[in-house]
This record gives sequence, C-alpha cells and structure tokens, in this order.
Amino acid sequence: MSNGILLFIEQRDRVLSRTSLEALVAAQALASDLSESLAAVVIGHDVASVAREIAASKLDSVYLVDDPALAEYTPDGYVAALRAVIEQLAPDMVIMSHTYQVRDFAPRLAASLGKPIVPDCIAVRTEEGYAIIFTRQLFQGKISADVRVTSDPPVFATFQAGAYRADRVEAGPSAAPIKTLSVSIASESIRTTPLEKFQEAKQAVDLTQAERIVAVGRGIKSQDNIPLIKDLAAALNAEVAASRPICDNEWLPMDRQIGSSGQTVAPKLYMAVGISGAIQHVVGMKNAATIVAINKDPEAPIFDIADYGIVGDLFEIVPALIAEARKVKGE
Repeated sequence: MSNGILLFIEQRDRVLSRTSLEALVAAQALASDLSESLAAVVIGHDVASVAREIAASKLDSVYLVDDPALAEYTPDGYVAALRAVIEQLAPDMVIMSHTYQVRDFAPRLAASLGKPIVPDCIAVRTEEGYAIIFTRQLFQGKISADVRVTSDPPVFATFQAGAYRADRVEAGPSAAPIKTLSVSIASESIRTTPLEKFQEAKQAVDLTQAERIVAVGRGIKSQDNIPLIKDLAAALNAEVAASRPICDNEWLPMDRQIGSSGQTVAPKLYMAVGISGAIQHVVGMKNAATIVAINKDPEAPIFDIADYGIVGDLFEIVPALIAEARKVKGE
C-alpha cells in the first residue's frame, strides 16, 4: 500500500447512509493494520453538510465533489465522477457499502478501470502485516471463503450491511480537513434519466436503520398470533421482523425478512422470539449489539449467539415483557 484507502460515502437527499458508517469501521481497522492513510469521498450537489458530518470521524481527509450533474443519482454520473476522483488520488483500495446503489454502478466503475471488485464482504483482515484477505459468504452463508487480490491497485471491495456496527466508528481528535475536488462531467455522458427512487414494496421498510428489532419465527404457530409480536415491538419502540418461514407463509411482508435471502441488520437490540437460529437467519443478525432469544427448546442454536436467553413458552413470556415495558413507559 502506498496511496492509502478511499471510502465512498453514500448519501440520499443529503442524509448520510448508515451502511457507509459500517463500511467506515472496516476501513478504519484496515488503515490501522496497514498504517496507511484513510480518506472519504462525498459526491452530489449541495452536500457539504454530509462532508462535514463524516469529517468528525477519524479520517485523514474528506474529498467533496459538488456538481449540479450529480444532484440526482445516475450510474453514468457517479461512474464519471468517481473515476475522475480515483485517477486524481490514485488510491490502492476503494471501499464501499454493498447497497442497491453501489451494486448498480460499482461493477461498471471497476470494469472501466480494468480492475477487480470483491463484492458483499463480511470481514477483512491482514496477514503478515501486508496481505489483505477479504471474507465472503457462499451458499446462503453456509460457507465462508477467503479472497486475496493479486492484481495491481486499486482494488475495489464492498461490505455487506450489518457486517460491522456503525456505533463503533472511531471519532477523530479534530475534524478532518475537507478538500474540494473539481471534476468535469459532460452533460452528454449522462444518458440515464432518474425515475422514482427504488422501493422493494409499497410499504417497504429499511430495517438496517432500526435501533431495535423484534423478530418472530415458527414458534408463533399461527398468523393469528402475530399481533402479540407487534404489541411487543410497539412497547419497545422497535421494528417487527421475521425469519423466512413467516414471510414465505405471508404472515408478514417480505420486506420484514431477516437473513441470507432478506435484510442484514446490526441494531442495538435484536429480540428473537420463537426463532430456532438456522444459519440462514443468523447471518442476517449476528452482529446486533445485544441479542435476546426466547425459545422453549433449550438446545436451540439461537442460544449459541444470544447475550440473554429465556427458555420458556413465548405465549407466557411475551405478555409479561409487554406489561413491564409499558410500565416503564408509564402507560
């Protein structure tokens, strides 16, 4: 490594994405291990506030690219802007969060530079002080594979949402300097026209932003019992989520599914109610700060990763929890 690490900061409507903070945790750890510089880049129009927000983190510098052509996201505009940034800064590594937006433009960006990309990583480490090893999951999380890139820099890597915890971002001793970069984006190079922003469903919820989640599994037995879980979530000011069988049965919408084929989350509190703990579910929530599991089976795998485990009938335990939560809230 010689020219450091560059982190792409994603924003939407001038709101910094939490997943970028998670990727920042990975980037900070890697920069520390390699004793290399770490910079962030914010692109868009009138997004100086986002640059100032991220500058409070431990970074060597923040680069700001502000252009009216970048006011709305387009893959053409972002590829043009980031390629210009990379050509100016010549970083050895470019790190991003693995979001819908990044999945849209990052492969094209890497290909335009003739460079490799390692997508959807869950971890990164160094060996012998310099070899960088990325870890990716295969076969719905059943296998973890180590990936080492041997080509010339820059190397592109994206990190799965929830792989790192945003609350572990290291703050800087003072604000990092913000430097404006000038890039030329020809209007004719932007061939796409932005339409309505993507949503998976009409009532889609982004569980990656939730601080507290109450998730339900097969132990709920019947769709008629789902309101009990919703009452618990309401009492805890939490979002409702589910394991795949619940969503497959259409007891809850698919946008509430957690796991390898759903969302990956890392909330402060994750309460798993009637969830056995299959690996396909665990890969989506194992990085929660505090995991509370309720299951009548003392051998359920979920207890292996839970910080607090309650063995018993959820239909007795959950009403008691609701009553206590409401009492604390003064209801």
